[in-house]
Order: sequence, then C-alpha cells, then structure tokens
Amino acid sequence: MNTPELIASTILEGYEAMMVDFMQVTLGAQSRFEQAQWHDVHAAMRLRLNVYKQKIGDIEEQCMSLASEQLKSMDSWREVKIRYGEMIKDHPNNLIAESFFNSVFSRVFGHVAIRSSTVFAGVKQLDAEGINADEVLVEFSYQKSLKQVMKDMLEHFQFSIPYEDIDRDVEQIVAYVNDFFADIRPIDGDISIKIFESVFFRNKGAYLIGYIDLPDEIIPVALPFMHNEDGQVYVDTVVLGSDEISMIFSFTRSYFMVDAPIPAKYVAILKRMMPHKEIFELFTAIGFAKHGKTAFYQYAVSFTKQIPAEQEYNSAPGIKGMVMLVFTLPDFDYVYKVIKDRFTPPKDMTRKQVEQKYSMVKSSDRAGRMADIYEFRYLAFDKRRFSDEMMAELYKEVPSMFEISGNALILKHVYVERKMTPLNLYLPDADDASTYGAIDEYGNAIKQLAAANIFPGDMLLKNFGVTRHGRVVFYDYDEICPLAECNFRKIPEPMTEEQEMASGAWFDVKDNDIFPEEFRLFFTGNPKAKRVFNQLHADIYDYQFWQNLQNKIDGGYVTDVFPYRRQKRFKRLA
Repeated sequence: MNTPELIASTILEGYEAMMVDFMQVTLGAQSRFEQAQWHDVHAAMRLRLNVYKQKIGDIEEQCMSLASEQLKSMDSWREVKIRYGEMIKDHPNNLIAESFFNSVFSRVFGHVAIRSSTVFAGVKQLDAEGINADEVLVEFSYQKSLKQVMKDMLEHFQFSIPYEDIDRDVEQIVAYVNDFFADIRPIDGDISIKIFESVFFRNKGAYLIGYIDLPDEIIPVALPFMHNEDGQVYVDTVVLGSDEISMIFSFTRSYFMVDAPIPAKYVAILKRMMPHKEIFELFTAIGFAKHGKTAFYQYAVSFTKQIPAEQEYNSAPGIKGMVMLVFTLPDFDYVYKVIKDRFTPPKDMTRKQVEQKYSMVKSSDRAGRMADIYEFRYLAFDKRRFSDEMMAELYKEVPSMFEISGNALILKHVYVERKMTPLNLYLPDADDASTYGAIDEYGNAIKQLAAANIFPGDMLLKNFGVTRHGRVVFYDYDEICPLAECNFRKIPEPMTEEQEMASGAWFDVKDNDIFPEEFRLFFTGNPKAKRVFNQLHADIYDYQFWQNLQNKIDGGYVTDVFPYRRQKRFKRLA
C-alpha cells in the first residue's frame, strides 16, 4: 500500500471510529431519559459535540506519523483524495465521509489552499427524493379504529418504564387528531401512520416522529413524551402539520439524539415532511452539525450563483453592533458576522473572550431562545458582490480579518446565523396585538434562558429577533454568561443627600454585580412596549426573581423545554 492510499485508509478508519463514538453517546439517550438523568443529558450533548473535533486531531497525528513531510505535499493529497473517493464510492454515508475528509485536510493545511483537486469542494447536495428511505419507518395501518392504531403504536414503542396512563393518553391523542381533521376529511379508509423506527431524544423529552399517510398528502406528526416524578412516562401532546413540526426542528433548539446509522435516510424523510427546511438544517438538527456546515456552504454557493448579479452584500438591517460587523444579501435568509478589530466603547473585551461566548452558545441548551451558529475559517466570497459601502466598512472595521485574491474575498473567521427581524425594528410598525405578543415573547425568552442557566447580559431590544413563527430569539452573544456566575443585587437606598444626588454609583460595584431595577432602561423611547412588559413580566425587575432561579439551579433543577405552546399540553387528571 503506497503512502497516499495509506493516508486515505487511515482517514476512512478515523471516520468510522468517529461514527462509532458518536453513536455510542447517542445510543445512551434512551437510558438517560428513562432514568431521568437530566444533568447527564446535557453532559452527553457537550461530549458528542467534541467527538468530531477530537477524532480529527487524532487522525492528523496518525497521518503525520505515517507520512511526515509527504503529508504537506499537494501532489500527495490529490492522490489521497482520488483513493479516498474510490473507497467511499458506495459507502452509505459517503457525504458525511467526504465532510470528514475535508476537515482532516483543513486541519493539516490550516483552511488554506482548498481546491477541488484536493478536497470534496463541489456543490453536491443530498438527493432527498432519490433515496429509498422508507425502510427506517414503521407503518401502522388503519384497520380497526384510530384508537386501536394509536394503542398499537404506543405499545410498539414501549419504554423500560411504564406508561402513567396509556388509555388516557390514547383517548387524548384520538380526540386531538379527530378535531384536527374535523374540517378536512374523515379519518378512515386507505390511511396509515408511518413513524421513524428510532425515538428522538432531546433535553427532558422523547419524541415519536413521522407522518399520517393519506392518499393525496402527508400530515407530519410528533408525539412528545415526558417523564414524571414517579418514574413513569406520558404523552404530553400531539403536534400535527408541517409548520408545527418545523418548530420542533427549529434552529433555536439543541440537537436531537436519534439512532440513525444512515443519517441521509432520516434527512430524506424529514425533508418529505418539511419541504421548506433545507438539507443542512435537517442534518444539523439530528446532530451532524459538521456535515450540516458543509451542506450550508454548498447551499450558499448555489444560492449566490442563482440570484441576479446586482444583488450585493450590504450591512444587515438594524443598529450596528459594537463588537460584530454583520452583513447579508437582500434575499438570503442568513447573516454573516465578523468580530471587529476594535470594539466600540464602552465594550471592553478581547476577541478571544467573544469567541468563547459563541463557543458557549454552541455547547449550551439553547432552550429554543438562541439562534444556532455555523463557524467558518477562511470562507471565500465573490468580491464583486460586495457594495462599495460594504467594502469600505470591511476596511474600516475588520481589516485584519480578510484578504483579497483576484475576485475572491476571503474572511479568516466568520459566524453564520439565521436572519431575523430585529425586535426594535419590528415594534414600531406592530399593532397592539402584535406588540403584546412580541413583548410577551421577549419576556419569556429572557426567563427561559435564565431557567437554562444563561444570562443574556445585554438585553436591549436590538439584540433579539422575531422569527417567521413569531417567536422572539436572542442572537447577540458577546455578553452572555452562566446565570450562576451573576450576583443579582438591589440598588442600596441612599443614606445622604450627596449619595442621592450622585451622577454615578456611590456604592461598591463588582464586575459580576447586576441590578435588575435598571432593566427598565431597555424600553427607553418605546412607552407602549414598556407598558406591556410591565404588565406581563415586571418580576424581571426584581433581584429576588433572579436569586430564586439561581437557588433552584444550584439545587439541581433542570428546566422543562417545550418546542410547542404550553397551552397545547394535555391535561393529566386522574
């Protein structure tokens, strides 16, 4: 075996080992759910995120010991790529295996000198319609009654712990489904329910996911399960329809753990259920975030080639940030964020600290309230698509973070986030009902992040966005920190006239001191929003609200996270 073939073989073995480690963590999800090991759930999530990176480092070391100086030869890598391509030609996970190869190459060469001759750089997307993926579904045919179908389905997916009341759950599921279809069609005849053979796990929940297969359409369905205090499981609700299922797979959620040995088959079915979701979103949602990043790049390249040449990169809508330069294309659903060379006062932090904050977001439970991010090194753009104003801003704000080679503009480090309407831009044109809903969501976002042990830091309206579903999501991460590290205080009463008239704090203030009374300043200039917030969420101004949350978290509390409206939950009366 020659050296290129040996390197290719080593990379493939590393990929297979990575998948084994990845699935080993994933397969423990059911046991963690059944045993209510909620802290272990979050630890496993962080561990699985590190599996890929750790294995890439291991393979780089192995290849270096095998090839030494030859490892840095482009001629060798062209041959390595050819040999690797031959090895994975019929591999069921060849797309993910290609992404793994690219990661090894980038680790060796530092994200430079990327060419299609040395990496798998072509714009190749998963053909979701061309995959025979139905084998990962379990079919429950309508033969007797909807009630019997649901009973059979719950018994098929029996956990090692008992149901709290399976007959009650079946009755509530049937009533919900019948109500949903009441104005559409009767539930009888040639109908079946097809459910993924593997249960999806995330946070404190487990999910059966699939669809109701009608003769002329499919209706996506999810059954979320929760674990009660007596060690029993129950169905929390039914989620029906593509839009509702989409919220479960939102970019604001942590990644699912699901036993999917061939992830492309799962993604193909999910794409069938949610046609508006992109392939990269679905790979990411089931935990294959590195390949999701590759697929996003392929999507972005394809998108840019298809839009008119006059569409240019410009600053993203909203107030310019003190830490990040943010730009986008008009019709693109994502924004690019680059850390500035110098931060606008009063921001006082380093680039490394900002990077650590974004890393924290990736490994945290985002509680449905923080946008996921893709992180790229040396990402190439077509310089001709940057407006003159945008180029001037790049030279002013991030001159050290880009380089130009011909028509290519290469950003050395960039984050990608979903584009949303900034809350401060949404509210001025909102009617009373929309204002009420958005401000309620804003308060809920702050509270749900806090319950997940995340303090947003800068809670100005401009740092929150409104999604197409009307949810309010936090997206500015340079000041986030664990809630447990904050010291929430009440502002002391002044004891003298001098203290009362002082322009600044007359008392000692430490770096981690936070005074919730000052949060009222976030609504300066928007009295309508302030009135609604004071009506719904005035407890956020109380330092004791925050201290009580800290005490709960310190006592081991792990919050429930529901990717659907709480009013949808079933009643659990005896």
